[in-house]
Amino acid sequence: MRTADLIDDHANKLTLCHLPFIRFGQRRSFHGPVQTVKCHEDNVLLKTELAKPGYGRVLAVDAGGSTRVAVLGDMLAAMMRDNGWAGIILHGAIRDSEDIDKMDVGVFCLGTSPVKSAKDGFGTVGAAVSFGGVTFQPSGFAYCDADGVLYAAQDVLAH
Repeated sequence: MRTADLIDDHANKLTLCHLPFIRFGQRRSFHGPVQTVKCHEDNVLLKTELAKPGYGRVLAVDAGGSTRVAVLGDMLAAMMRDNGWAGIILHGAIRDSEDIDKMDVGVFCLGTSPVKSAKDGFGTVGAAVSFGGVTFQPSGFAYCDADGVLYAAQDVLAH
């Protein structure tokens, strides 16, 4: 599954998430059904979702585009890996980036920050989130590799 090939074959069904993502983790490409979290500089709901079985899903997280505060670190990345998530698309920042880069995870984010997030539990889970010109809906599909992040309402690989 290469995003360049997918867009060539299914351009009318796919939308490019147009953001300058940075990739971390040993999993250089991933795809799967989407689950969503919206949180701003607070990772309580993100942690709650990553603690659940991922079933090969991709977590699309709208952290408000903040690179001031990290909402994902090495402990949550390990939880993501251990619970079977395909990867994460994070409209925000991570920390512990060197450790995360050595893990069998797939992370697309906007940057890094050493600053911890708040722990107040603000945000929503399972609602549409929008960033980079894409509205990610739970049950949609994400496709991620070195060339970018694509979204489709239905799995283009199943057709």
